Amino acid sequence: MENSTANLERERLLKLAEEYREKDYEVFFHPNLEDLPDFLKTYRPDMIVRRGEENVVIEVKSRSSLNSSSNQYLGNLAQAVEKHPGWRFELVMTNPEDIMYSLKAEGSLEEHEIESQLQVARQLTTQHPESAILYSWSLVEATLRLITEKEELSLEGFDPLYLVKQLATEGVISKAEYQLLMNALLLRNAIAHGFKTTELTQNFVYELIELTEQLLKTLHTGDEAD
Repeated sequence: MENSTANLERERLLKLAEEYREKDYEVFFHPNLEDLPDFLKTYRPDMIVRRGEENVVIEVKSRSSLNSSSNQYLGNLAQAVEKHPGWRFELVMTNPEDIMYSLKAEGSLEEHEIESQLQVARQLTTQHPESAILYSWSLVEATLRLITEKEELSLEGFDPLYLVKQLATEGVISKAEYQLLMNALLLRNAIAHGFKTTELTQNFVYELIELTEQLLKTLHTGDEAD
């Protein structure tokens, strides 16, 4: 599975490199230490592209390669890049419906791991809401997959947009919860792909974290009666 993940990420990265070269960007594929500015010396980005005064730091990830460690790394990298004018960070995901994106996927977060990492997300929100929503959304997705498993729902895929819509259609989440999750997904996508947003607030990230905690509690609804 690891080799398959690495191949998917490499193929996506090569395609991105070709796309940027066609737009007259200078491409640094797995840049060497001497090709990195001082503020990136402690990182190893997948690719950096440059054109004039524009510099883009690119990371390519698969769903299965996202965990608390990689999320923290990506959050730190994004913060480092955003502090420098002329630089932006871009996180690119491989096909969200790849074969590893399933309930049985090795490495999917378990309930106790989500609960503990939500506390980290709370701490991150105070200083870095952009990084916090990237982190929090991964915990939301893991929670929604656990709920899908508990409800024994038969779904065609686990793309986040499809997953949220189907859970709403099945009545597993309320209309208000659906709207909050959709708003969060839009903001998460904007930030993950290097777009600026003025709509993100600390309170919104806290709302997302609190919703995730509420959803986790529903996993035990009815346990006493079983």
